[in-house]
This record gives sequence, structure tokens and C-alpha cells, in this order.
Amino acid sequence: QVQLVESGGGLVQPGGSLRLSCAASGFRFSSYRMKWFRQAPGKERELVADISPYGSSTNYADSVKGRFTISRDNDKNTVYLQMNSLKPEDTGVYYCYVAPGIGSGFWGQGTQVTVSS
Repeated sequence: QVQLVESGGGLVQPGGSLRLSCAASGFRFSSYRMKWFRQAPGKERELVADISPYGSSTNYADSVKGRFTISRDNDKNTVYLQMNSLKPEDTGVYYCYVAPGIGSGFWGQGTQVTVSS
């Protein structure tokens, strides 16, 4: 079955950096676009970044452009989110997502990111 396991979250001061990882299993990882979402307290889940199957194409939310970088390692079945120059408004639970088939979508359990001094 499809499994997505995020890691790398934590508490960081404003201006700091974190790298999130999402280890995937149960599907042909290299065939699918991968996405990172986040959900801040009291807000809807929003798309942060996505990456094409071989990494040639990426997209970012305007709020993170120039600060976040999504990447993937298809040999390790892992997608990453490098987050630099973090701001308090980046606080939230970060989720990995994949839709490997029509009408199907899978989420990881999420990893908490807190940006605070």
C-alpha cells in the first residue's frame, strides 16, 4: 500500500533553515509528480511546491518563491523540501502528497514546523 513518511520538522528561529524529507513506498515513485502542502492553525491546507517525476519542472506558491526548494531522489524514493529564510508565517504542519491514480490521493502523517524566537 502507498505510504508517505515525512520527517525533518522542528522548532527554528526566524531566518533559519530546515530540510523536510518524505520517504515514499508502495507505488512507482519515479512516475508521479510529488507535492508538499502545509496547514497553519485555523487555516486551510495550501499547496507549497510540487515537482515533476524526474525533477525537470517545479512550481511554488508565491509566498515561498526564492526561499524554498523542492527536489527528489528517485533512487531513494524520497522528496525533499529545503526551507531557508523561514518566517513565523511558515509555521504549520507540512504534508507530502501523491496522486498515483485517477481519483486516488495519499497523504503522509505530516511534520510540524514552528518558526518562532
